[in-house]
Amino acid sequence: MIHPTAIIHPQAKLGAGVRVGAYAVVDADVELGAGCVVGPQVYLTGATKIGAANRFHAGCVIGDEPQDLKYQGEPTRVEIGDHNVFREHVTVHRSNKLAEATVIGSHNLFMAGAHIAHNCVVGSHVILANGALLGGHVTVQDRAFLSGNCLVHQFTRVGTLAIMQGGAAISKDLPPFTVARGDNGICGLNTVGLRRAGFSAAERLELKRLYHALFRGGKLFRSAAAEAREKFTNAGAKTLLEFIATAERGVCADTGERHFEAA
Repeated sequence: MIHPTAIIHPQAKLGAGVRVGAYAVVDADVELGAGCVVGPQVYLTGATKIGAANRFHAGCVIGDEPQDLKYQGEPTRVEIGDHNVFREHVTVHRSNKLAEATVIGSHNLFMAGAHIAHNCVVGSHVILANGALLGGHVTVQDRAFLSGNCLVHQFTRVGTLAIMQGGAAISKDLPPFTVARGDNGICGLNTVGLRRAGFSAAERLELKRLYHALFRGGKLFRSAAAEAREKFTNAGAKTLLEFIATAERGVCADTGERHFEAA
């Protein structure tokens, strides 16, 4: 199960059924769960704990030092859940401080060339398409979808079931269930994602009305949010309103596009 050209440090911990391909390197503080597949020329390093049934395609670099000038070589961490797929040349950097880790959940797909920087927290069932880049300290909540070549600025949050169109770039928080377009813009709800996630027609309609009240009602955003908290009460609405209330960088603004509004 281990190719003869692979280099596995004697202190590395490999679970049952792990396969390691040609010229891969697994360093001392790496822990690989059962059933993981490590492709050719993959580099696993740092204090990196990886769950079961993860697959790393050719050229991935997981757990290397953060690209942060403040980092001084501390044994910081990466923690990865189960059943993730890391396609060719994906990079995941360990955190820049001992008190935090770079954390990735389970059942995610990271396509070729995607980058997850230090101290990021990525949920589960997330997709990062080819070339999507997360800056340091980014949070991506469950079931978000970042299309090709999307950019997320450091300390920014991407809400659950949000989607970013190809090439979109954000430095403000992207609210749950919305569609990012261009630079810091949104253009409606991710209705396809909502349907697939099991939101009923009534729940989608209430989210649509909430979206209009917040982003297209013509009121000051703070006033619109305060009014919405009194009017919209289902679980999805509460999720969106709570996300907005805790935003520290502001939230993306509506662009006026209406291509994604069908209930």
